[in-house]
Amino acid sequence: MIKAGIVGGTGYTGTELLRLLAQHPDIILETITSRGEAGVPVADLFPNLRGHVDLIFEDPATAPLARCDVAFFATPNGIAMQQARALLDAGVRVIDLAADFRIQDISVWEKWYGMSHACPELVAEAAYGLPEMYREKIRGARLVANPGCYPTAVQLGFLPLLEEGLISPDALIADSKSGVSGAGRKASVSTLFSEAADNFRAYAVAGHRHGPEISESLERAVGKPVGLTFIPHLLPQIRGMHATLYARLNQDVAEAELQQLFTRRYASEYFVDVMPLGALPETRSVRGGNFCRLAVYRPLGGDTVVVLSVIDNLMKGAAGQAVQNMNLMFGLPEPTGLQHIPLLP
Repeated sequence: MIKAGIVGGTGYTGTELLRLLAQHPDIILETITSRGEAGVPVADLFPNLRGHVDLIFEDPATAPLARCDVAFFATPNGIAMQQARALLDAGVRVIDLAADFRIQDISVWEKWYGMSHACPELVAEAAYGLPEMYREKIRGARLVANPGCYPTAVQLGFLPLLEEGLISPDALIADSKSGVSGAGRKASVSTLFSEAADNFRAYAVAGHRHGPEISESLERAVGKPVGLTFIPHLLPQIRGMHATLYARLNQDVAEAELQQLFTRRYASEYFVDVMPLGALPETRSVRGGNFCRLAVYRPLGGDTVVVLSVIDNLMKGAAGQAVQNMNLMFGLPEPTGLQHIPLLP
């Protein structure tokens, strides 16, 4: 059995990790940390876990993380980089659900996250945890940088077209929308029910920190510069992410051929569902599941290709993908513990 610890277990991603790992057949939950809730039984704070998780939140300064085989960091940016070196030296594998190791260019990371990196020497070692792109590196990794939710939905949509050279990489547009849980569990006026409900708005239009993450990863995958316009929006719902992606075709490709390309590219990917020609993926179709559903269009037979990509931002966009990466790192079948059917209605 694999002994797992979670650092930062009171946020939405930490709670989702608890739910998944408590049901995973190969996992023993060793410890869960929280500074603010140390000493409180997990089930008292999250009653959905009663009868499944009997741990008590521990202070991160004294939690026995070194006894774990893997430690998940479901913490704010800047925390994992402070502790990763000591855990790796102790033989613990690390999966960071924040952004500390996602961007390889340290100067770019420091610009967007507003702090100095505490262990830049580990960034090059970290595997970027999008299995559909970097599966083999993840298998042998000690340290995995779990991608952001927006980058997951956007990259899975653009990747087949870029790999085949069918679109101009310098003019990609990602019009992306996320449920309110993507903002985290912290108190914020903009995510209050009376502010977010019955409302729809864009944010970070001048620049969002997930933009350079998407660009750098796609550039690494296709070996050429990528020009990306990325605009996030806030949906008046709890979970779900919908990305509408636009690119300019550089050759005449029929919509049916585009469909075949996507079907072929993801034929062996358990967690990517290429929907039939003409389908419209919905966020509710992935709620509670670790799936990305895709549809591809060539509207009016023009030179623009449109890809629709939906995920659950807390699952394939965060905790579910982290467990998928853990399965790869420990040689388990990739879907282990993640075969939940999404919730409807």
